[in-house]
Amino acid sequence: MIEKVHHIAIAVRNLEEQARFYREQLGLTVREIQEVPSEGVRIAFIPCGETLIELVEPLSPDHTVARFIEKRGEGLHHICLQTPNIRSALATLKERGCTLLSEEPKPGADGLIAFVHPKSSGGVLVELVEPPAWREGGSA
Repeated sequence: MIEKVHHIAIAVRNLEEQARFYREQLGLTVREIQEVPSEGVRIAFIPCGETLIELVEPLSPDHTVARFIEKRGEGLHHICLQTPNIRSALATLKERGCTLLSEEPKPGADGLIAFVHPKSSGGVLVELVEPPAWREGGSA
């Protein structure tokens, strides 16, 4: 059902400022910065081995990520796990009693996505992603 950790998402107030840390201090390369209007965020993907670091900046002050930052400060927002079949994974999780934030996947920045409610996963927001078939290996 789950293949690997796809990315670790970090909520940030200023994407460029935080991306600079990963570039200049850690020597990592920002793969891309993109605005995802359907999700109300700007993101930067930063490859680190087979896993991506995703910086997430809210586009508006009333966005859930903005509220997250106001309540908890910048930092770890969610972990994203890669699956070859997101619909099957969601059905299995629902059968096992997990609370899903959405039962149908939707397009995200790097494929089809859906979220598992933190109350089902020990307080951690879990995202599932099914990367597009053309992206060999699924990520970076």
